[in-house]
Amino acid sequence: MKIVLPGGSGQVGRLLQRGLEKAGHETIVLSRRPKAGEVFWDAETVGPWAAELEGADAVVNLAGRSVNCRYTPANRKAILESRVRSTEAVGKAIAAARRPPKVWLQSSTATIYAHRYDAPNDEATGRIEAAGPDTWRFSLDVALAWERALAEAPTPGTRKVALRSAMTMSPDPDGVFDVLSRLVRRGLGGAQGDGRQYVSWIHEDDFLAATLFLVENPLEGGVNLAAPNPLPNRDFMRALRRAWGVPFGLPAPAPLLEVGAWAMGTETELILKSRRVVPRRLEEAGFRFAFPEWEGAARDLVGRKGA
Repeated sequence: MKIVLPGGSGQVGRLLQRGLEKAGHETIVLSRRPKAGEVFWDAETVGPWAAELEGADAVVNLAGRSVNCRYTPANRKAILESRVRSTEAVGKAIAAARRPPKVWLQSSTATIYAHRYDAPNDEATGRIEAAGPDTWRFSLDVALAWERALAEAPTPGTRKVALRSAMTMSPDPDGVFDVLSRLVRRGLGGAQGDGRQYVSWIHEDDFLAATLFLVENPLEGGVNLAAPNPLPNRDFMRALRRAWGVPFGLPAPAPLLEVGAWAMGTETELILKSRRVVPRRLEEAGFRFAFPEWEGAARDLVGRKGA
């Protein structure tokens, strides 16, 4: 298949491109800073890049400014606009195409769901009301605006799916798994906050497989890309320590995390919000996870990273 990847130059885009090409598919990466073989786009307006969508089997839009920053007014504006404008631009290009892509997979986020411990959030019963600090409400507002831009795009010939992704775990440098692994190996991989908050995640192999599954199967609307067994942070970190053979990790209470997040220029929401998300629609459609449990996924990723 021919698959176009707007915003495909980030970590998730690279692992997706790598996996798709290994499976024999053609990929076209659209980037604001293109490297050799990539195509320029500004992620805001329709331009010559739109020709790449003609006759494509799928477009997977991954564009959006990183949320790993402090939520200052300027950063909030950039985060929101980068998501909404790039989505609108892809929608306009698809609407104008003579031979539009068969399916449009659009990045979204599992952060669209409420902070909760009592029950998992699936696509049918998940709550989206926000509790907690103002920064958490901002993240929800961004997620809702992002999916609204997808829903409002006039693309009747193209099936649309919002990818409500959990953290994608891969051994690539500077990804989430790499950052957490560095903490563990330095003896700092204990529970974060009170350790009760749920962690939702997905192994890179399952992210790739689920993406292809959604290209080939007739699902529409919001779909959770998360392993079926989220677990509390304390258990998540314990399993990661076991995978690395590290017997102990210092805990990081919430006040210490706040100080650390401020010093590192990020927000504690990324750690403290309880994301208890499960992939009900994927599993009901017949998708089977290669790595449904974090224990096995962590061992596999440690093995790949050490190789």
